[in-house]
Amino acid sequence: MAGGDLYEQIVDAANALYGTHDGSRALHAKGTWCAGTFTATPEAAELCRAAHLQGQPTPAVIRFSNASGDPHSDDWQRDSHGMAVRLRPDGGDEADILAVTTPAFVLRTPEEFLEFMRLRKPDPETGQPDWEKLGAFFGEHPESQTAVQATLNSEPPASFATLVYQSPHAFRFLAADGSATWVRYRWRPEAGEATLPDDEAKAKGGDYLRAELAERLGEGPVAFDLKLQIPVEDDPLDDPTAVWPEDRERVVAGRLEITEIVDDPERGDHIEVFDPTRTGDAIELSDDRILHARARAYSVSAYRRLGMDVENPSTPPSH
Repeated sequence: MAGGDLYEQIVDAANALYGTHDGSRALHAKGTWCAGTFTATPEAAELCRAAHLQGQPTPAVIRFSNASGDPHSDDWQRDSHGMAVRLRPDGGDEADILAVTTPAFVLRTPEEFLEFMRLRKPDPETGQPDWEKLGAFFGEHPESQTAVQATLNSEPPASFATLVYQSPHAFRFLAADGSATWVRYRWRPEAGEATLPDDEAKAKGGDYLRAELAERLGEGPVAFDLKLQIPVEDDPLDDPTAVWPEDRERVVAGRLEITEIVDDPERGDHIEVFDPTRTGDAIELSDDRILHARARAYSVSAYRRLGMDVENPSTPPSH
C-alpha cells in the first residue's frame, strides 16, 4: 500500500465514521481557540536549547477540542479531549505541542489504526458497529486496553481548564552542552482536576465547555504547568500505547497562562494545522510510527478542508 494511500484512507475512515463536514478537521473537529503566554523554567533551558524553552515569555495559540470528527459533538460524551498549543518565540522556530486526556494511544501502527477506525463504523440498519468483530480485534491487540478503558471510564469534564493533557509520544531534547534527554509532555492544570456526573453534564447542554471557559477567564487567567516525564533505560521510546511508570522523574518545564478566548482564525481559505512533528530546532522525533502518521494524515485532512487535491501527504498546504 502506497504511503499516501494509507493516510488518505485513514482520513476516509474518519469521515465514514463521523461524516464529512466542509471545512472541518477529520478528527477533533469541534474546538475553542484561545491566546496566552508560555514561560519556560531554567530547568527546561538546561535540558534543551530550543528557542521557546529559554525562559522568555512566548506568545501561544491554544485550541481545546473534543476528539470526535463531528463539529457538533456534545461536550458531555465519553470521549477524549485535546489541547493543541502553538508556541511562537521571537526570532525562533514555532513549535507545536499536541496533547490529549487519554494516557496512551490506542494502537502502535497506522495500519492497525485504520483497521480500528473501519471497524467502528456503525451498521446503517442497527446504528451500531459489529461488536463481535471489535471484540476480536481488541483481543488481538491487548495493548489497546489502556486507551480504551481510560475512555470508557472517563467522566464529562467540568472544564477544559480542569483536565490533564498528555502526549503519548517521546521527543529527544538537545541541550547547549551537547547532552540529550528523552521526554514526554504533560500539561497539569493549576485549578486541579475536576469532572461532572453524566446527568449534571447533560443538563448543561452540548456546548457547555466553551461557555464555562469564557466565564472562568472572566475571573482571571487559566494556567497549566508543563511537566516533562523522563524515562529510564528500558522504557519504550517508540510505542505510544505504553505508559511510562508514574515514578519516573518529572521536570517542570514551564507555565502556560491562557488569558482569553479568541475568534476562530480559520476563515475563508486560511486554516491552521497543528502538527506534533513541528518541534522547532533542538527537539528530535522518535521512530514512533503513529507520531509520523499523524503528521501525514493531518496534511491530507488540511488539503481536503481547502478543497484541494492531495499533492504531498508529508507537507500540509501553504495556508
